[in-house]
Amino acid sequence: MEQFLEIFSKMKLFFSAGDPSGDIHAAALMAKLSGQNSEIQFVGFGGENMRSAGCELLADLTQYAVMWLAQAIWQYFRFKKLLQEAKEYLLREKIDAVILVDYPGFNWHVAKLAKEIGIPVFYFMPPQIWSWASWRVEKMKRLVDVVLTPLQFEQRWFEQHGMTSVFIGHPFFEEMVNKESDTAFLEVFYKKYGNAPILTLLLGSRTQEVTANIDDFILTVEYVKEIIPNIQPIFAAYSQTHAEKIYERLNDFDLNIPVAVGRTTELIRAADCCIAVSGSVSLELLACNKPTVIYYKVGKIPLLIQRFFRRTRYITLVNLLAIDMQRDINTTQSPIFYDESVFPIPSEPSEKDRDSMLFPEFLTAADRSKDAAAYIVNWLTDQNSMAIQKRRLAALLREVDKIESPLNHAANTILEFIY
Repeated sequence: MEQFLEIFSKMKLFFSAGDPSGDIHAAALMAKLSGQNSEIQFVGFGGENMRSAGCELLADLTQYAVMWLAQAIWQYFRFKKLLQEAKEYLLREKIDAVILVDYPGFNWHVAKLAKEIGIPVFYFMPPQIWSWASWRVEKMKRLVDVVLTPLQFEQRWFEQHGMTSVFIGHPFFEEMVNKESDTAFLEVFYKKYGNAPILTLLLGSRTQEVTANIDDFILTVEYVKEIIPNIQPIFAAYSQTHAEKIYERLNDFDLNIPVAVGRTTELIRAADCCIAVSGSVSLELLACNKPTVIYYKVGKIPLLIQRFFRRTRYITLVNLLAIDMQRDINTTQSPIFYDESVFPIPSEPSEKDRDSMLFPEFLTAADRSKDAAAYIVNWLTDQNSMAIQKRRLAALLREVDKIESPLNHAANTILEFIY
């Protein structure tokens, strides 16, 4: 036993997370692993949350979060340099396991380095390859030993493709329990705006998302104001840089809408309803029972390309979870996926499909702000419609939030596999 504890105490784990949400999830997992033994060492790529959790950062990768091929090419030489640093470190130090968190483009290369050296690789919060270019599962099978999946349909999908996959539950819901609001901020907020219905606008954590969607979000607000003049919109900005971009566009529109930095949780909880870009924020909106429109604007070429590579019917995780509940347990095919014969996929869901979604979603290259505003107006002017929407969200949350501690489950799986 003493020999086991001595080995255990010298464990060193290498993490790689590139997105802000991945940084949060990785830091939470580190806290659970440290709870098992405070001597476990963490090193790798991540952000400030991981640094605060005790990780020795080789670089803050969250500064370089990118989407689409063009941005990845632009950052090529920076990523190449970081990978060389990772290779040197993995060869020099004794690493017991590499733990990847989403961010597939860069993390595939980290996994390849680890496998060449003989280090076991875990994918915690894996990339959603089941939804986009699903043939990448063959690469994942070569490079990853164990996938720790937050979604039950995801675990089934990986197993059907021959991978070792463990369903842990979604750590987001566990993290939300311990996520406190700034009561002083909310007190001031309610005193200033509490007499009006609140519309929180969530533009995402990536600069390109803010740039692409800001104008349509502003137009949505203007359409809502035509029907509900006393609506109080407020932007939740991820960073001060994003806030400055938002204020710049608001000035161009000659509008005065408040912008709060680093107050996403507070502004979601204070909202009557929201409009948000697609992403992990949809789970927080579900957990907070907030009727929401998902709006994601891209260029015409990316919109066309995704029709040939995306296999899921919807882009929003909450909508996929809801439709998966309709799966026939006697079949292996989940209704979230398009049949392989559907190629390319439809340009967008039908109006009937959209009306049945928990979060009506728009993936678009055109201005659909008026259509988005119509859903918000309906919820805010029809109490019955709002009540039905909240009941549907509450029912889904009860179904998907059943694992007592996903983070403990993930930590135990990693440690049991290593020893």
